[in-house]
Amino acid sequence: MRIGIISDTHDDLQALDQALDTLRAEGIDVLLHCGDLCMPGTMEVLADFDAWVARGNMDRHPDLAAAARSTIGLGRFADRHWLTLEGQSAILLHGHRQEELRQIIGGGEYAYIFHGHTHRRRDQRVGPTRVINPGALGGMRWQRRSFCILNLTTDEVDFRTV
Repeated sequence: MRIGIISDTHDDLQALDQALDTLRAEGIDVLLHCGDLCMPGTMEVLADFDAWVARGNMDRHPDLAAAARSTIGLGRFADRHWLTLEGQSAILLHGHRQEELRQIIGGGEYAYIFHGHTHRRRDQRVGPTRVINPGALGGMRWQRRSFCILNLTTDEVDFRTV
């Protein structure tokens, strides 16, 4: 099973569309978004994926939760998601609460931790846990726009740029 992981789109629909087109072309239908979509319209483009979205520190629009319910489903937009992927435990969160993120990473409770916020790619093993940040598809930072694909069968991460 392969999953798409994106983060920090910050309403950059052009970069988001490019990433989603790549995921569709490769037959990927499970999508994890590590937060900071920003506006309700950005949620709508995720509708044809089995999507889970972590609420980021910039996800403050009052209609964002309603947009999530109507497009990706009830319970799919939350501060954090506890998931089981191919029998592996995972947590999806934005990561803007740095102390919380450090504790989760250090706890060794999850096989995978998916987070965003820093706009920097990360693929790191900490004890039994693999910590993945796909980078950012939007925002003001200088890094190239990126996302990643995780192959849960081979445990390989493939970072892509748009």
